Amino acid sequence: MTEYAVFDTAIGPCGIAWNERGILAVRFAEGDETRTREKLLRRVPGATEAVPTLAVQHAIDSVVALLRGERRDLRDILIDDANTPAFNRKVYAIARQIPPGQTMTYGEIAKRLGDKLLARDVGQALGENPTPIIVPCHRVLHSGGGLGGYTGGIERKLTLLAIERGPNPDAGPSRAGS
Repeated sequence: MTEYAVFDTAIGPCGIAWNERGILAVRFAEGDETRTREKLLRRVPGATEAVPTLAVQHAIDSVVALLRGERRDLRDILIDDANTPAFNRKVYAIARQIPPGQTMTYGEIAKRLGDKLLARDVGQALGENPTPIIVPCHRVLHSGGGLGGYTGGIERKLTLLAIERGPNPDAGPSRAGS
């Protein structure tokens, strides 16, 4: 059974969907609670609204804390990626290893997958990420430091990176693995 909840954050209402295996989807604020719910239900049709389990409440609390400016590492949150294409799962696993406040490029992820020519495929996989923030696709940039795309919008990507950089935003994010 797939369930969901909508919860308040510093950037507005967000949504989360889950099943017994883990988190299935996260939606950032879409203006208001109704619109956020509609967008989430497009991702997980047939889900029913429910009180979050303890594990899901932990995920919600972690996302809320991060969005209010607290540094949080969300790698302990269990996601259900059973219906995710194998390539995307590999990309998401690498992205989840990028520590908060650090970044990698699409090309660096492609190299870790064994072929630097997969950078565009990496970008496409991250664009399909059903659990943004838990799978931190906002930490992945174009080579040369360009921001690239982001499901939640470039402004949201910049905000998340600024939160993760902490109180010294002029320092900029460091490179993971460098």
